Amino acid sequence: MVKYCELFYSFFKIGTFTIGGGYAMIPLMEQEIVDRRGWLSREEFLNQLALSQSMPGVLAVNMATGLGYRLRGLRGAFSAIAGNIVMPVLFIITLAMLFRHFRDNPFVERFFMGVRPAVVALIAAPVFRLAQSAKVTWATCWIPILAALLIWLFDVSPILVILAAVVLGFVYGRMKKQ
Repeated sequence: MVKYCELFYSFFKIGTFTIGGGYAMIPLMEQEIVDRRGWLSREEFLNQLALSQSMPGVLAVNMATGLGYRLRGLRGAFSAIAGNIVMPVLFIITLAMLFRHFRDNPFVERFFMGVRPAVVALIAAPVFRLAQSAKVTWATCWIPILAALLIWLFDVSPILVILAAVVLGFVYGRMKKQ
């Protein structure tokens, strides 16, 4: 049985060593939850990730809540959430107090310019890995591409894209049963 301190520590590491927010956390989460701890299979991880993304709120906290609850109930959820948010909260408070002193510093500006490409890579890598896990093929890759183009080029609300995907997925599922 998973201990509360294991949940706290695993999500503490994820929250501490991730730069760039929820999507940049996905590779660390997958490595810790699937590869290192074996708490979920890759398919279960993908399902938990999809559920966490569809819920309102922060992806990392949603993942911590879902996995913590699944493994140890309500206390497990609180342990995972606490581990996940403690360092980012402390970092944000510290950064907020110091930012006005350093915001015009050229070193700080160059640091953030250098971090941006790394964050893009951290976000892109799990997209390709998740596409493989979700069994996205060349025949179905038009769906995420179309969704991205609708949002990016035509300024369609992501909410409308999600609702359309839900309706189309439901219709497709019903047609496939018949």
